[in-house]
Amino acid sequence: MSARMHAIVQSAFGGPEVLAHVETDVPEPGPGEVLLRVAGAGVNPGDTVLRAGRVPELVTLPWTPGNDVAGVVERIGEGVTRFAPGDRVYGMLPVTRRGTYAEFTTARADALAPAPKNLDLAHAGAVPLVAVTAWQALAVLARVRPGDRVLIHAAAGGVGHVAVQLARDLGAYVIGTARAANHGFLTELGADELVDYTTTDFRTAVAPVDAVLDLVGGSYGPQSLDVLRPGGLLIGASIDPGTDEEQATARGLRYTWVTAEPSGALLERITERVEAGRLRISVQHTYPLAEAAEAHRTIETKRTTGKIVLVP
Repeated sequence: MSARMHAIVQSAFGGPEVLAHVETDVPEPGPGEVLLRVAGAGVNPGDTVLRAGRVPELVTLPWTPGNDVAGVVERIGEGVTRFAPGDRVYGMLPVTRRGTYAEFTTARADALAPAPKNLDLAHAGAVPLVAVTAWQALAVLARVRPGDRVLIHAAAGGVGHVAVQLARDLGAYVIGTARAANHGFLTELGADELVDYTTTDFRTAVAPVDAVLDLVGGSYGPQSLDVLRPGGLLIGASIDPGTDEEQATARGLRYTWVTAEPSGALLERITERVEAGRLRISVQHTYPLAEAAEAHRTIETKRTTGKIVLVP
């Protein structure tokens, strides 16, 4: 293989135009790492937040964005026994200077899992962050049980459409907010009740719920407290949650924030659901790596359904 590759490198904070398509060196896997030939890199709203410099303490410039990845193991580092060259894998990387918007990237072996056999690798690259986030929110933090009522904001988006399916799989009654054009899509995924947020205030349409997963933030945070039953839980997942634990506690409610940590073991549980047909990943757009800026423009419209993926 060549010692050079194409990657997206960002040297300044700003709009999508700061994402430069450049030629750079192929990285070497360190101890416990593998080198991946990237086949699909999911694009997430968090990528645009970091690109814009809204949380500059998390980013060391220059850097290559991207957390989600699926690809083929090219080489293994010292101590790696779980994978071998040629294996199809997927996973989620932490925020470092070397992300997944590239032809090759390195990842810790324990953050990876075998990719679902029923997905091509481009689609597999859309799965990790949204699935892990939804799992942590609903299965771990909310501890959703059969019969629970769960409200998911931005239900047709990347995390949202996975959360709808996972909540239903856990036995919940699932309510989602989404544009009317996406209601058919969400009904197919298992949503029991849907609210068109462009015409209806969800607070007037939704009976009390046990948990809310707020993927919007801003005014949706405090408004979501209004529809929780006593002791109910609001889970924030946006950079601007609009409320906090103190406000929730004052009303006899609970608030927490969900984070997604790389975990190969958890992804194996996700893989089981994907291969069994219990979890479906919708990819609205795929873009060539060189069009990463356009992918960011698309996701910043906040009108996407499912996921967006870069394909080197």
